[in-house]
Amino acid sequence: MTLSSRLPARTPASTRQRLVRMLTAFAALLGVATLAHADDAALTLKGKRIAISATGTDHYFDLKAFEAEVAEVKRLGGIPITLDAGRIDKNLVSQLQTVITQKPDAVIQTLGTLSVIDPSLKKIRDAGIPVFTIDVPSQNSINNTTSDNWSIGSSLALKLVQSIKGKGNVLVFNGFYGVPVCAIRYDELKQVLKYYPNVKIIEPELRDVIPNTVQDAYSQVTALLNKYPKGSIAAIWSAWDIPQLGASKALIAAGRTEIKTFGVDGTPEVLDLLKADQSPVGAVAAQQPSLIGKTAVDNVARYLAGDHNLPSDTYVPALLATSDNLAEVKKLRGDN
Repeated sequence: MTLSSRLPARTPASTRQRLVRMLTAFAALLGVATLAHADDAALTLKGKRIAISATGTDHYFDLKAFEAEVAEVKRLGGIPITLDAGRIDKNLVSQLQTVITQKPDAVIQTLGTLSVIDPSLKKIRDAGIPVFTIDVPSQNSINNTTSDNWSIGSSLALKLVQSIKGKGNVLVFNGFYGVPVCAIRYDELKQVLKYYPNVKIIEPELRDVIPNTVQDAYSQVTALLNKYPKGSIAAIWSAWDIPQLGASKALIAAGRTEIKTFGVDGTPEVLDLLKADQSPVGAVAAQQPSLIGKTAVDNVARYLAGDHNLPSDTYVPALLATSDNLAEVKKLRGDN
C-alpha cells in the first residue's frame, strides 16, 4: 500500500502531494537513524557509574525503557544508579539534585515536563556531568533518544482522518502539553486537521491526569457518551495510550464501538484490544521503549569513549499498529 493510498479519497491533490512528501521524508529519516551505529561490538562502560533517572516506571513505556537502560549498562560492564520519582515533580527535582552529589560518569533522564526538569539538567551539565535524555529535547542534553514524534503525530492523525472518512467530531485528550513529545504529537494532529475542515475537535478538550489515568478517562468519556448520541462523535485521540485505554473501555461498556480511539505507545493491554471483535481501537503508534533505552545507553558509551560528534537527537522507529498488522508489529517489537 502506498502512502498516497492511505489518505482519504476527498483529500485535495495539493494537500495529498504535500502530506505524501512529508511522510516519505520522515520515513527516510527513520531509516537513516535505524542504520546508524550498526557495529556496537566495541562498546564498553566498564567501571563507569551511570545514573538512570526516571520520571516514573508505572507506565509500560517508562518501565521497559528503564529496564533496558539498566540491563544495557550492566551488559557493557557499567554500574547503574537507579532513581525513580514516582511521577511526582518535586521528587524528580530532588533526585536530579542528588545526582550531582553522587558524581556519576553520566546521567540519563527519561521523560518529564521540560520547564520542571531543565533547570536541574543545566546544574548537572554545569557540574561537568554529561547529560543524556529520553523523550526530553533539552538544550542541556548531549543527545536525546526518542521516537520521531513528528512522524508519529502526522501518521496517527492521517490514520484517524482516513478511518472517519474525513468527516466527524473528535474528542481530544490534551492534558500534558508541557511534555515535549505530547506537544509535538498534538501539534501534528492540528496541522493535519487544518486540511480537513469537516473534522472538528469538540471543545473543551479533555484533560488526562496522573495517577488514575484509566479510571479518569473512563469516567470522562462515559459522561460525554451520555451527552452525545450515536453519530455525533467519530473518534477519540490521545497523545499516549493510557487515556486511550480508559476511553476504549468506556466505549465497550456503553456499546459505542462505532467510535474509534487513537493513541501512542503500544501498551500491551491496548494492543490486545485490537484483537477483539468490533474493537473501538482504531490504531496505536507502538513505540519501541526497550530499543530506545538500549540506544540511549549505547550513545552514552560512545560519548565516554571519545565520540563527541553524536547527533542532538537519535530517532528510533515507531510502528503504527492496527488490527490488520498487529501480529507483525508485535513480532518486530519483540513482544512475547
